Amino acid sequence: MTIPPSIHAFWSAFTSAIGHDPSDRFYEAFHFDDNAPSADELAALVLCGRKRATAALVWVYESEGKPIPKAGDLSVVTLFSGKPVCVIETQDVKIVPFSEVGADFAATEGEGDGSLAYWQQAHTAFFGRECQRLRREFSLSAPVVCERFAVVYRAAGENAV
Repeated sequence: MTIPPSIHAFWSAFTSAIGHDPSDRFYEAFHFDDNAPSADELAALVLCGRKRATAALVWVYESEGKPIPKAGDLSVVTLFSGKPVCVIETQDVKIVPFSEVGADFAATEGEGDGSLAYWQQAHTAFFGRECQRLRREFSLSAPVVCERFAVVYRAAGENAV
């Protein structure tokens, strides 16, 4: 994938810090969620180490013509405004029906109280909005990409948002 101009300087600082250019592993630059308060809060959870996973509907990747992320991919997490805050490396990806996402994954995603019940409530709402946008019907069998990641680089001074 192509590195967007808006993160070139950030990506250059990352490559300088690690001593080589892994641009062939670049997957995307993105913000979490579909609104600024939540996106920025989730970025802060990544920076403090609480959020180490994310979930998305397979249908979103299909609609955008994007491949599913794979272990080793590198992505830049941004604030909703597009400001880059860190680079994450995908550690593991599993695709499961919504109803089979487990408590361990929900806890690793680190949102709310970390419970499966919270995860299901929050993601039913978010995936419902995504499905509406895609003109799909959300169901408990909807295929979910469960991605675990690790922060491999953060902007200087980026410990919190």
